[in-house]
This record gives sequence, C-alpha cells and structure tokens, in this order.
Amino acid sequence: MQKAKHIENLHHPNEKLVKTHCSYCGMQCGMNLRVNTKTNQIIGVEPRYEWPVTNGKMCPKGVTAYQQVNHKDRILKPLIRDDQSLKGTKDGFREATWEEAYSLIVANFQKLQQEYGKDSLGVFSGVSMTNEKCYLTGKFARVALGTRYIDYNGRFCMSSAAGGFMRTFGVDRGSTLPWSDINETDCLFIAGSNTAECHPTSMFRIWAVQERGGYLIVVDPRETPIARRADLHLDIRPGTDLALANGIVNLLIQNGHIDQDFIDKHTNGFEETMELVKEFTPEYTSEITGVAPEKIIRAAELYGKAPNAVVMFARGIEQQHKGVDNVSAYSNMALVTGKIGRPKSGVATFTGQGNGQGGREHGQKADALPGYRKIANPQHVKEVCDVWGITPEEMPQAGVSAYEMFELMDQKVIRGLYLLCSNPAVSAPNLNFVRKAMKDLDFMVCSDFYLSESAEFADVILPATTWAEDEGTVTNIEGRIIKINKAQEPLGESKTDWEMQVELAERLGRGKYFSHLKTAKDVGDEFRLATKGGYADYYGATWDKIEKQDGVFWPCKDAEDEGTPHMFLDKQFYHPDKKAKICALPYRPPAEEPCAEYPLRLTTGRVVYHYLSGNQTRRIQFLLDMCPEPYVEVHPETAAKYNIQHEEYIRLYTRRGEAKYKVKITEAIRKDTVFVPYHFGHDDSINLLTIAALDPMSRMPEFKACAAQIVKLETKKVQ
Repeated sequence: MQKAKHIENLHHPNEKLVKTHCSYCGMQCGMNLRVNTKTNQIIGVEPRYEWPVTNGKMCPKGVTAYQQVNHKDRILKPLIRDDQSLKGTKDGFREATWEEAYSLIVANFQKLQQEYGKDSLGVFSGVSMTNEKCYLTGKFARVALGTRYIDYNGRFCMSSAAGGFMRTFGVDRGSTLPWSDINETDCLFIAGSNTAECHPTSMFRIWAVQERGGYLIVVDPRETPIARRADLHLDIRPGTDLALANGIVNLLIQNGHIDQDFIDKHTNGFEETMELVKEFTPEYTSEITGVAPEKIIRAAELYGKAPNAVVMFARGIEQQHKGVDNVSAYSNMALVTGKIGRPKSGVATFTGQGNGQGGREHGQKADALPGYRKIANPQHVKEVCDVWGITPEEMPQAGVSAYEMFELMDQKVIRGLYLLCSNPAVSAPNLNFVRKAMKDLDFMVCSDFYLSESAEFADVILPATTWAEDEGTVTNIEGRIIKINKAQEPLGESKTDWEMQVELAERLGRGKYFSHLKTAKDVGDEFRLATKGGYADYYGATWDKIEKQDGVFWPCKDAEDEGTPHMFLDKQFYHPDKKAKICALPYRPPAEEPCAEYPLRLTTGRVVYHYLSGNQTRRIQFLLDMCPEPYVEVHPETAAKYNIQHEEYIRLYTRRGEAKYKVKITEAIRKDTVFVPYHFGHDDSINLLTIAALDPMSRMPEFKACAAQIVKLETKKVQ
C-alpha cells in the first residue's frame, strides 16, 4: 500500500486514478486508469499493488490496454452498408443516426421473423463483457427476440472445461481454490497451458513453488518458456492427452498413491476407472503420446508423493473433440489421490477471456439460463421466468452451439444475426465455411468498437463502448466476482451494449420487460436476483460487498455470506448424492491423424503480445511491432526435410484451406508438429485450416490437432 500511495502522490493536480481491472484475460489484473480531469480522457495506467491476485503485476497487453479506448480506429457513429456488393470488406458503409440504424434493424428483424419464424434470428455473443451485459444478452435473445438460437464465443474457449467440471464435480467453477494457494502447494501439474505467455502474471506464484522446493510438471508439445523451467516436460503429441491422463492415473493406483478413504466416502466410478486404465502402462501410453515411459513414471511419482498438489490446464487439452474427457481424466488425478476440497490442493483451468467464467454462467449458452440453470429443467425455467415476468411457455427451447449456428446459417434456418463482442471471422474453425455463412445472411447487425473482420459482413454496425466506458462485474480466473469501474464517458456516439438492447427491445414492442433498466447497476441487481438459488448463485455479491472484500467468490447466497474461496471443503460435491465422479474414459485419437498426404500435426495457440482474434491488440503499435504477423514453428530436422530456411515463406495446407506463413525454425517443438498463433485475420488466419470436429458434450471444435502439409515456395528469403 505504501508503494501505491507514493505513486499517487506524484500525480498532477489535474489527474485522478480510477480503480479497475484489465480488459483482457481471466487474470483480470488490478490496475488504476489515469484520467485527465480537464479532458475526462484516459491518459495512462498504473498497477494496483494491493490487488491480492496479481500484486501489481501486469503483462505487455495490460500496460497498453488503455490505448484502445481513445484509438483513432474507434467507431463513433452507427454505420449502414449501402453497397451490398462490398459485403465482406471494410467498404460500402456510411455514417447514420441511431434512429435510422435502429429502424433498419427492427424492420429487418421483424420481417424475417414474420416470414420465417422467431428462430430465423440468431444471437452470437462474447465473454469479454461484464456479467450484466452477458446476462442481459441472454434475456434479450429469449425475451425481446424470442429466439432459441443464442450461443457465444466461449464455446471456442471454455466449454470443455465447463463440461468436464459439471460431469466430474456437478458444478462448473474454473478453480476449486483461490490463486493465492498456488504458490503454497508442493506440486503443480500444468497441461496444455503456455502460462508464461498466456497468463504471465501467474508466473511469480509458479516460480515460488519451485523456489520452495516443490515440483513443476508441464505437458505441452512445445518447449514453451514455462516448459523450459519445468522439473519435468512431457512433450506430448497434440490430441493425445486422454491417454496420458489415463496412464498417470493407472500409475497412481498401481503405486499406492491413492486415498482409499476419500474415494470410498466421496466418489463414484473408481472401480470401473481402475479397470479401464490398467491397459495404459507407461509403454502403451508412450506409444500413443510420444512421451518417454520414464517421464510418465516420474510425473506420477512427483504428483503422487506430493503432500499437496494442483492440477491445472488450459486450451491445449480443452480445444479437442474429446476436450471434456480430457478435463475429467486429468481431474481424476485429484480425485483418486484425495487432493481436492482442501487448501493448497485442487483443480483449476486458466480462463482465456476476461469473463470466461461469468459469461458462461448466466444465459448466453444455447442450453443455459442465469445461475447456470438449464433450459431442459422445468423448475429452472420457472425460476427465471418469475424474474423476467414471462410464462414458461414463452421461454424458447435450447438452441445449438456456436459452430452449429453457422451450419444453420448455411442451411438458411438462421437468416439474421445479431453479433456482439466477438469476431468469429477469425476465431471460428474452418473459416472458409464460416465466412461464407455470414456473407450469405439476409441481414446482419454487429456491435463493436472497431471494424473487425466479422463486422465487414454486417449490414449495420453499432458503435459500442470499451470496458473503461461502462461499469459492472466480471468473474475472474478463480471464480472471484470483481468490479469494473467507469473511467471516462463514451467516445463519440458510442453506447453500451446493455443500453442498445434496452432501446431495441422498446422498439421491438418488448419494452415492458426492459424499460426499468436505467443504469448498469439496475441490470446488476436484476442479474443477481435471476441467479438466486442457481448453481452459480451471485445473489449476495453486491457491488458494495465486492468493493469491501476485494471481490467475492461465488457461490455467495445472501447478505451474510462472504463467498466461497475454497470449493468442497466439506467434501460435498454438487451431484445429487454429493459425490464426485471418477470417470472411466476410453481413449479416442484426434479426429484427423497424419497421413502420407498430410504428414504433420498442426496445433495453434497464443503469443504474449496479442489477445484472441487480435481485433484490439493488433491496433496497439507496440504490440504489433513485437509480433507483426503470424509464423509457423518448425523443428530443424523437419525444416531440413522440406529444404526450408528460417524466415522463408512457405504455404501450409490442410483439407480445409491454405495460408502462407513465415517459417520460424526452433528446437522447441516436436518434429512431427507445427504451430501457428491464431491472432491474425483475413488470409493470415490459421483457422482457415483448422477442423470443426466437435466434442459430443461441449461442442468444442478441435483447434489443437489436425493433419497438415508444408509446401515450399519459390521465394526463399524475406527481404
């Protein structure tokens, strides 16, 4: 605190600090935005040293996040496309008034629904919004539009973690323990997370484990920065995590590293799982995964003997067509050893988007309602309908997942789209198909503060505010509900998404369900009420309590409840019998294995300088300078086989598409694997090549594994 006060004393008299959090990943690092009180504009940022999660740490994205607010590329007025021949480009738009834009939207939405039915409209949203906006978007889709078709970009991010946690524990909270426990544990088992680049402000806690004499095990096909520092790096073939997890669970059982009392009293499924994993000997597991048997044995020994341990994972294991199985299989490690439901031990996923947790809990998912209720459950529907003031008969049925919405667009089932806070023209798999589906829509509305690659397909673009021009709550990587505070007034004529939805609902004749929402806090109060009694109960997490406690961990059920930092301390899980499920999970290979025509394994991921589709970070000059274009990582022996050189351009092919990339030759990747970051748009997007094989439970596409081929170009060296 002394350090923070000292810095504050150095400020100019015409400057104030606004306490808030970063706009990017689920770490939600604490920051103070510096605001010029004369111009009422954000001019800089400082870390919050008192914030208990990151203790003043920020990454390159965080320290430059404020630059997006007053950026020259901001959309300041509604835009209407007059030239349909230019759809799919940045051209053909003109500025319009809000009334003209709203009138055009309402006329087209009503026309489509009158001609083709309520479900001819779709809503595709995102989780870089506040809980309040996420909640209201779900209500807007179902009450104002009356459509069943709503889903969100978290389907491409956190849905497998959600599915695995729900199946295993009966509840989906991304971390069973607060982040402050991580540095106090004895062993960290981290699978499929390039933590040092994707969640760098967690690293001081991870290093602390090793400094205390604990162990770090990392599972990744690449020797990422965290893998280089690990005590053990399991260099796995992309898409084979389920075999590795089964192999480690087998060794934990065979070597006596299990807690039989915990298993007997608090779990189901152990006997079946024990039988299934017997075939996953170190040698058999090695054949599938490519990880040496001695490494597998050592990993089980380090985790098994550790007094306390945390299993952590991210998109590397989740973005597979068996991502839910991977999550449950790695969670089995904690359950068979009893290393869960106590401090310093548990299971956690690294949340990718800023509100990846809260955004999936409160009604944006195709089958979900606020508080993580389910549309398939009549009692859940009634509870939400009572808050919304509609009858259960008026509640639309469950829709379909994000990628399946594009399939319905292609089939002309969904003819109109309302897109907000998402850029699927970069982030979805099999992009040639997805882009065509958007281009062929009868009518599309996009809300954004920049003209993204997806906005190029819109007929109307509505200028949205950035995170610093509104207030509300988000739920961070731990399950801690925190407060985002407004630092400046909206730029130009931009509006918050919740304001747009209230105003559109009025024009659609559904104003009585929305017109009472005058402020973000009004939305927040209704949102909390709508979660009351649900699995994810936020009712007791008032804005005042969040401010007083530096955040509130859900569930938080009433005014006296201070929240739940540690899950399952009473060893009571959320299934009806209060027991967790140890899942017996047969191995399945990736949907697409290498062959003679496509002999390599393609995997994708992030870099430290960019966020998601890059729509924000590619506009920040420093970040763009640090990583101006995508590249393909290739092992030296693989490069020699193709006779390609470092920084030479090659063409990368899969069965779905092709793209040209600069080669980065590195020993930090498997010889059978190539890697491309996914933050780039148009012809540079690696998702032109990825496969849309979907997990049967989460409907997550398999971004992390498909078969690929390198073709050498005539031009050799970058000039």
